[in-house]
Amino acid sequence: MTAQPAPAPGPLASLRVLDLTRLLPGPLAARHLAEWGADVLKIDDPGGGDPARHMLRTGADRKAGLDSAFYRDLNQGKRERRIDLRSEAGRDELLDLVAGADALLEGFRPGVMARLGLGWDVLHARNPRLVMASITGYGQRGPFAQRAGHDINFIALAGVLGQIGTSEGELVLPNFQIADLLGGTLATTSALLAALLGAQRSGVGAHLDISMTREVWRHAVVARAEGAAMQALTGVPPGPAQGVLDGGAACYGVYRAACGRWLAVGALEAKFWQAFCQAIGRPEWAARHWSAGEMPGSPAARATRTEVAALIATRSVAQWLALTDPADCCVTPVLSLDEVPAHAWFSAAG
Repeated sequence: MTAQPAPAPGPLASLRVLDLTRLLPGPLAARHLAEWGADVLKIDDPGGGDPARHMLRTGADRKAGLDSAFYRDLNQGKRERRIDLRSEAGRDELLDLVAGADALLEGFRPGVMARLGLGWDVLHARNPRLVMASITGYGQRGPFAQRAGHDINFIALAGVLGQIGTSEGELVLPNFQIADLLGGTLATTSALLAALLGAQRSGVGAHLDISMTREVWRHAVVARAEGAAMQALTGVPPGPAQGVLDGGAACYGVYRAACGRWLAVGALEAKFWQAFCQAIGRPEWAARHWSAGEMPGSPAARATRTEVAALIATRSVAQWLALTDPADCCVTPVLSLDEVPAHAWFSAAG
């Protein structure tokens, strides 16, 4: 039997990270660093610890003495240590770890680390090269800094939740944590990597203030631009399902097929819309596109959506895909999470 070569070390193989975060945003950011080769030490308190240990925990988990699958997923690839940061011994233990670390992630409310004797000034003095990321809902300063909140609150205040809804104006909650994952996890990961590169070059670390609400607002570039353009044209900002990308245009939306499943049509550009119309046997609809003057959310656009919906409802998803796949017009089935691993795109991508 031929021995397989050892896997190459990840690009962050020499990085040492201390993860003091809980629940979703910070732990997932630290997991990404571990996936890229960093040595991540999760530090939890000696009591109940990270609430994610108990979230979605099944009877089988309890019987086996395991933390929840949710927690295990978020913290795979990490080492773990229990430290009571409220004790002098625990504080000293963490400071010893900080002396040899490259990065530290924490998600306490502003001021908690300082009250523990572990504020940025103390950590920076112990290790000037350290990069510390503080992840909060509203940032380290300001009138909302000490407020509690969750993803729903952050996307509400960032102006994003108000855009997600039906054409009747009813808002819809996405089962995807936009602020936690974009505003928290990904913003932290990218900011950390940039700051670590800076520390490598300058020898001086940084304290990163990651506000999930601010980051969601910062990334809402398309919605802000479209809102400003629509307001300039009509005098009022668009409501839910009135924009190009949220259901106000027939070329970009979801439609229920005869089988009860849904079809996602993303024919945003005119060439894809033309190909889609040709594939479904309605070439005369090709001119009914936002780029040709059919304003999203307008009566004309709503009429086109109604006609497309009525047509899609006459055949199954499989039948429509047999027509649209060869046309390469940005049409896909809407999969449930359990269907994804068996689908061709997933298995082929590895």
